[in-house]
Amino acid sequence: MEIKISIWSDVMCPFCYIGKRHLELAIQELKMENEVVIEWKSFQLNPTLVTNPAKNIASYLSEVKGWSEAQANQMNEQVTLMAKEVGLTYHLDKAIVANSLNAHRLSHLAKKYAVQNELEEQLFKAYFTLGANTGDCSTLTKIGIEAAIPEQAIESLWQGTEFIKEVEADQQMASKIGVQGVPFFVFNDAYAVSGAQPVASFVQVLAHCRKEAATN
Repeated sequence: MEIKISIWSDVMCPFCYIGKRHLELAIQELKMENEVVIEWKSFQLNPTLVTNPAKNIASYLSEVKGWSEAQANQMNEQVTLMAKEVGLTYHLDKAIVANSLNAHRLSHLAKKYAVQNELEEQLFKAYFTLGANTGDCSTLTKIGIEAAIPEQAIESLWQGTEFIKEVEADQQMASKIGVQGVPFFVFNDAYAVSGAQPVASFVQVLAHCRKEAATN
């Protein structure tokens, strides 16, 4: 019996990429690669955000959190170190503050082609490591192609409003189940893990789900 893992996240959330890696390390530790099915859910931290390549993350955080730029830079340094501990390279000074709606739409398209997890990895890498504009459709097209989504399907996506309702539905569901922030993981629609918890926390939940599945 497969274990279903639903993950609410946003491309611009640094803890979501770290949480993704913690989960993957737990899955590897338990050798459960063939026992889990991961589904990514949309959660926009700032739905009204206007993409602005000229604005850096420290300035953005100062505006939305009320922090000084020094505080924002200190937080970015701490997050960068957390990421480094699990093999991720963050260049937050290069990150482009971007609205994530189209990235989430692309994620729903990726689900149709069974490459959603691959796409999410590419999106996080583009945002946090490469400094790519994940609010730009041409950039997203390249990322989607790298994740093995057909180019024609991606280009068609940008011509209409496909998957906007699905993005909204994911966020409504998050509100309904009490999600206050991301990442937020739900295992088999029954057990929740909030935040980028340590690998051991994910190991504990996965082991419990495996044991439960074996007795059913």
